[in-house]
Order: sequence, then C-alpha cells, then structure tokens
Amino acid sequence: MSEKALSGFRITVLLIISAIMIATGIEFYNHRNFKEGTVAGPSVTSVKKLSDYSSIMKGSVNDTNVYIIDSGKPGGTALILGGTHPEEPSANLAAELIMGNVKIDSGKIMIVLRSNKSASLVTRPGDAYPLYYNIKTDWGSKKYRMGDRWSSPLDSWPDPEVYVNYPSGQLLAYMDIRNFNRTWPGRLDGLITEKTSAAFIELIKKENVDIFIDYHEAELEYPVISTIVAHQKGSDIAAMSSMMLTATEFKIGMEFSPPSLHGLSHREVGDFSDAVSLLFETPEPFLDRVRGKTNEALLLEGKDEFVMRAGEAGLLYEQIDENGWHIDTRVARQVASTQMVLDTWSDFNPDKEVRMTSLPTYSEIRENGVGSYLLNPSDYDKNLIYYE
Repeated sequence: MSEKALSGFRITVLLIISAIMIATGIEFYNHRNFKEGTVAGPSVTSVKKLSDYSSIMKGSVNDTNVYIIDSGKPGGTALILGGTHPEEPSANLAAELIMGNVKIDSGKIMIVLRSNKSASLVTRPGDAYPLYYNIKTDWGSKKYRMGDRWSSPLDSWPDPEVYVNYPSGQLLAYMDIRNFNRTWPGRLDGLITEKTSAAFIELIKKENVDIFIDYHEAELEYPVISTIVAHQKGSDIAAMSSMMLTATEFKIGMEFSPPSLHGLSHREVGDFSDAVSLLFETPEPFLDRVRGKTNEALLLEGKDEFVMRAGEAGLLYEQIDENGWHIDTRVARQVASTQMVLDTWSDFNPDKEVRMTSLPTYSEIRENGVGSYLLNPSDYDKNLIYYE
C-alpha cells in the first residue's frame, strides 16, 4: 500500500471511530438528561424535595422528589423507597403505582420513586443493558430510564481503594461507596451516595417515621430472594405478613437483618432511628449472571432459557419456568406486600395506624398489567407533573 493510500485509510478509520464516539456520546447525553414525567396522584397532599429535610442535597443530582399523602387524621407515618437500585424496575414502578392510586384512612405515607437518581442516569458498563424500557398503558406506553446498581461515576469520583462504611468501620468493596444500599446511615461530609443516605436519615427523624420500606429485586442465584428482610424491631410485623401472604397470595419468606452486616437500610435505619426498617426482595432473572441476551424483553418478561437450565441443575434459590417472572407479577408482589405489612403494622399499633385503601390487588395487577394503573400526564394539569 502506498503512503498516500495508507494515509487515506488512516483518515477513514479515524472518521469512523469519531462518528461512533459522537453517536455514542449523544446516546449517553440523552439518557442522562431524559425526564420521566410523573403525575402526583389525586391523594398526594404535597410534594417536597429531599433538600427540604437536609440542605446538603440542595442543587445535587439526588435532590429527589418526596410525595406525601397525609390523611389529616391521627396515625403513624410510613416511608416507602423506590429506586434504590435502578436496575430493579419493579421498585420505582410499584412506588409510582401506589403514589398514583392509594387513598389512606389514617396516618401519612411518604413515597420516593427515584431515591438514588444518580444511579438511574447510567447503565452498567460492559453488560449491554438497554438504555430504556417501556411500559404499555391504556394511553400508549411510558418510557423509563434503565439504570445501574451504583451511582454514576460522573457524580461520585474517585472511588477509594477500599470503602470503609461510616460509622461502623466495616470494610466493603471499593465501588460500594456508590451503592445506596451500602452507605447507610451515611455521612454529611461524604460523597454523594453517603450524603443521600444521611439526608434520608434526617428526613426519617424529622418526620418521625414509624415504618420504613425499601423495595428491591434480586437474581435467582442469590439466596436472599422472595423475602422480607427485617430489623429486629420489625420481626413480628415481617413474620406475620410473610405467613399471611404465603397462605393467601404467594410464597414469601422472612429473614432477620444480620446485626454485624453494616451499610444496608434494613440494619442502619432501624439502628439509627426509631423507625422499624424492612426490605422487600422479588425475583428478577435479568440480573442473573447465567442469563442469555440482556435486553428489554428479558427485563420486563423475566423469561430466560439459561436461567431455567440453571434452575434444573439446582443452582437457583427461587423457581422459574417458561412463564418467567414478568414485571407485572414483580410489581404486584411489592404492592401486595406493602398492603399486608401496613395492615399488620396498624393491627399491632392501633395508635399509629397507616391504613391504605383503593389499591389494586395482587391478582388485579397481574391480570390487568402495571400499565393499567399508571396515570397519563396528558390528562392532568402541568402543575401536577413532576420529573424524575
């Protein structure tokens, strides 16, 4: 090849690489700046920001919306967190479904859809995650950002060699300084994810939260799955709820929060506040390492032949068949578990009741689909639209 031809080849390759980088950069930019328009449901009495409770969050990427539904009647206060790990979509979807449809007869409920927004602005490098997923509704489809388990490196850098949880001193993996379920109870002078945990602790204390629920999903290879993880203060609530749900709706277990395992919400919220802290885990085959093609279909339908084969080989902690674990079933489990837990809490604590009504049942969500219960922003005044 002549020098002139070689030079032309190099220029062509450079132009191709530049075009790919520009196109990719545009995709990343659009994903990070995509806004999820969400209707504050008819029962929402006010919407605050996390910075209203902790000034350290003012102007930060994680100054998230807090939807408040106050019955105006005496009772307890519940805080529900969706979006701790944005790669687990049943969490933010269940929180949105409850926020848009619930009515309460007593007490107050506070709901967060994207509790770690930063982690929803990036997908996992090297895992071929889809950038978005779409939920079919009666009025079209609603588009959501797909996210990661960890806050974006654009918002939290650099990671330490080893993450030392504060104040326990427990050593964790370096990237867990960006894992919102490893940074509790947080640090006011820490990195963004630690600050977010500290801000939520301030919210919990200022609002005198009685019961705290953190939504999650887990791979079927993970032993803590299809369960309610409970701080010892909430073991009676979790045990009764597990028993009742298993007898009437679906099988769900109960696990004790290990006292020596620090950084997790079910441990630290209970230790550092007066609230009873619980965490729900539903099955999500999309997260399994033995999965096949990592796409939107797997994320929403929860069907995968390779995960099924792993189950046949006895390598899983939850069952899976050709029906998979559809997003409607996973959201239905979160909502039904919340209803049962708050009913049980109210039965056990009649002076601090939090009574929810008007929510669709487990069977109804599975039959009609989660999209049937999402509110259409076009039907509401723009003052009722909030962006996540």
